[in-house]
Amino acid sequence: MPRKLPIFYSALLLTGVNLLLRLISTSFQVYISSLLGAAGVGLLQLVMSVGMLAMTAGMAGVRTATMYLTAEELGRKRPQNVHWVLRGAFQYSILASGILSLGLFSAAPWLAEHWIGDIRALASLRTFSSFLPVVCLCGCMTGYFTAANRIGTLAAVEIAEQLCSMAVTMGALILWAGRDPGRACQSVVLGSSVGSCLTLLCLLILRHRERAPRGARLPVARRLLHTAVPLALADDVKAGISTLENLMVPKRLSLFTEIGNPLAAFGLVCGMVFPVLMFPAAILFALAELLIPELARCRAAGSQQRIHYLVRRCLRFALLYGCLCGGLLFLLAKQLCLWLYDSPQAGEYLKLYAFLAPMLYCDAITDAMTKGLGQQKVCVRYNILTSAMDVTFLYFLLPRYGMEGYFLSFLVTHLVNFLLSIRLLLKITGITIPFYRPALTIAATLFSAFLADFASLPLVQAAGFLGLLGSALFLLKIIQKEDFLWIRGLFHKD
Repeated sequence: MPRKLPIFYSALLLTGVNLLLRLISTSFQVYISSLLGAAGVGLLQLVMSVGMLAMTAGMAGVRTATMYLTAEELGRKRPQNVHWVLRGAFQYSILASGILSLGLFSAAPWLAEHWIGDIRALASLRTFSSFLPVVCLCGCMTGYFTAANRIGTLAAVEIAEQLCSMAVTMGALILWAGRDPGRACQSVVLGSSVGSCLTLLCLLILRHRERAPRGARLPVARRLLHTAVPLALADDVKAGISTLENLMVPKRLSLFTEIGNPLAAFGLVCGMVFPVLMFPAAILFALAELLIPELARCRAAGSQQRIHYLVRRCLRFALLYGCLCGGLLFLLAKQLCLWLYDSPQAGEYLKLYAFLAPMLYCDAITDAMTKGLGQQKVCVRYNILTSAMDVTFLYFLLPRYGMEGYFLSFLVTHLVNFLLSIRLLLKITGITIPFYRPALTIAATLFSAFLADFASLPLVQAAGFLGLLGSALFLLKIIQKEDFLWIRGLFHKD
C-alpha cells in the first residue's frame, strides 16, 4: 500500500495544488472576461450555472458518500471492503448520471431558449451532457483517493487534468471560438470534459495497480443510499436554487431603472468579483477536503479527543485566515480589479464583499466538519431554508435596490446558514467557544484595516495592516507564543 501522509502535510500539499489550479482557473476567467466583456461573461455564467446544476444532480452525492464510506471502512481496519464500496458507488453513479445526461441532451433546446434566453447556449449544453457520466465517475474516484489519503497521487493527476483542460480550451478559443460567446462557452465545456476523461483514465489505472485486497461480497446499497441521498437532495436544492437565482437576477435587475445593462452587472459580481474573493480560500477548501474523511475515521474509531482537537484548531485557523484575507482584499480591491479586469466598478464591489470573507471562509470549514460527523440530513434542512430565503429576498429586493439588494440577500442568507451550521457543530461535539475571542479578532481586523486605509500606497497599506493586526492579536492574547511553537513543530521535529 502506498505511503500515506499526515493530515497536515496532506493539507499542505493539497493547498499548493489548489492554489495552482485556482491561479490557472482565475487566469482563464480574466482572459475570457477580456475577450467577451462583462455581458459575455454574464452569458457564460448562466450557461455554466445550468451545467453545474446538471452535474450536481448527476453526481447525486456520490463523491462525498464514496469518501465517507471508504474512510469508515479504513477507520475500522477493513480495507478489503473498499472494493465493494467503489463498485456500488460506480453502479449508483452510472445510473444517476446516465438519466441526467439523456434528460439534459433532450431538454437542451428548450433550456437554451427559455431558461438562458440565448439559443447559442445549445451546443454547450449538449457537449456537457455527452460527458456528464465521465465527470460523475471522476467524483467517485477522487472521493476514494481522498479518503485513502493518496493526496500526492491525486494532486499530480489534478494538475495533469488542469493542464489538459487549459490546452484544449485555449486551442479551441484561439483556433475556433474567437469572440463568439456561444463558441467560447462550448470551448470551456469541451476543455473541462476532456480533462475529466484524462483524470478518470489515470485514476482507474492507479487503482488497478494497487492490487488491493478484496473481501467477501459486502452489501453497501443501503449505506450508500443513506449517505448519498441526503447529500444529493441538499446539493440539488442548493444548485437548483443557485441556478434559479442566476437566471432570475438579470430579469429582476432589468426592473431597476438605474442599471442600464443587467447582464453586465450580474457578470461583474459573479464572474469577476467572486473568483477573486474566494481565490485565497483554496487553502481552506484543501483542508475541508481532508476533514470529511479524517473526522469520519475518528468518528468510526471513537476518537472523541481527536475530534475536539481538529474542530477547535480548524475553526480558529479559518477565522484568523478569513480576517487576514478579508482585510487585504478590502485594502487592495481597487488595484486588484484594475490590474485583472481594468474595472474600477469591480473593485468597489470587491471592497464591499471583502467584509464577508471571515464568515464565508469559516462556513466552508464548518460545512465540511458537519458532513464528516455524519450530519448530512440536517444540512439538507438548513440549505432548503436559506435557499428559499435567498430566492424570496432577491425577487423583492432586486427591482427596488439593484445590486445593493443582491448584497443584502447574500449577507443575510449566508449568515443564517453559518449560524445554524456552527450551532449544530458545537452541539454534536460538545465544544464551547468563548464569544469574546472571535469578537476581539474581528474588532482587531476592522481597526487595523481602518488605520491602514489612511496610507496612500497599496503595499504600505498591506504591510501596515499585517503589522497592526499581528500586534493587536498578540496583545489581546488571541495569538500566543504556544501557537508559534506549534507551527514550528509542524515543520521541525526534535
